[in-house]
Amino acid sequence: MSEWIRNTFYYLSQNKQLNKFANRHWTTFGTKKFIAGNSIEEAVVKMKQLRAAGLSLTVVHLGEFVEDEHKVKQETLEVLHCMDVLAREALKAEISVKLTSLGLDISYELALHNMRKILAYGQEKDITVMIDMEDYETSFDTLKLYIQLSKEYSNIGTVLQAHLYKTLQDLQKLSDSNPYLRLVKGAYLESEDVAFPTKENIDENYRNIIKLNLLYGNYTAIGTHDVDIIHFVKDLEETHCIPRTQFEFQMLYGVRQDLQKTLRQEGYKVRVYVPYGKERYGYQMRRLAERPANVFDFMKKLFKK
Repeated sequence: MSEWIRNTFYYLSQNKQLNKFANRHWTTFGTKKFIAGNSIEEAVVKMKQLRAAGLSLTVVHLGEFVEDEHKVKQETLEVLHCMDVLAREALKAEISVKLTSLGLDISYELALHNMRKILAYGQEKDITVMIDMEDYETSFDTLKLYIQLSKEYSNIGTVLQAHLYKTLQDLQKLSDSNPYLRLVKGAYLESEDVAFPTKENIDENYRNIIKLNLLYGNYTAIGTHDVDIIHFVKDLEETHCIPRTQFEFQMLYGVRQDLQKTLRQEGYKVRVYVPYGKERYGYQMRRLAERPANVFDFMKKLFKK
């Protein structure tokens, strides 16, 4: 049952027509738990509270699957505005972006142009820019663009997803360039032709790529709420004498605050991924897919309306 729920919500998150419809007509319902505000100015209030608790931050403006050049321009300007606000508030944080919101679905060249603009401004403001990984088809251009831009800018990182078969090979290809990588299990529904079919397979590959990247000596951001994976990282730390300055745990805003607090108290660096904006549908569907308990909480709120 939980697998069916998970796949259903992953499918809903990736349907472009549903994204467009829902973001027009259903933008705020049931999302306060996971979204820090409609604007960066609203999100900053929540981010300051997180910083006061000793947590590091990555902020992202929600939106994906953009196929209109005017909207791509607006999204690029929003990212630059977000950097201005972070600098003005002296709020040290990274920015995360999706290439499909910056024009990748229109052309590679447009996304490249906008990323150069964002990275150059990020260097000026001392802000690191993470390129989020999206679905399998997008992943090839995402890595191509990351490799190209990492030769031009130092304030850049990207994400690898453990559920894809090709990720181990991608990691090995990137390893010599001392990449800044966020390693995650993956939040997109893919076919068995390109992705591991079971949680056990994904978890095994996730452990493999975490271990490999740490032993390469690369800085590693481990994006997980899975306690078993966290214990695995702690065991690696002890067994291989890996310094805590070489890795961090990353978690989502509104998810497992108790675990975030515990890890911080134990002396680990913990970064919270803080989304804001009005185009919430895809992000919300993926959060519901990841934890069936979120679905039941969502349904209770629905029937209270």
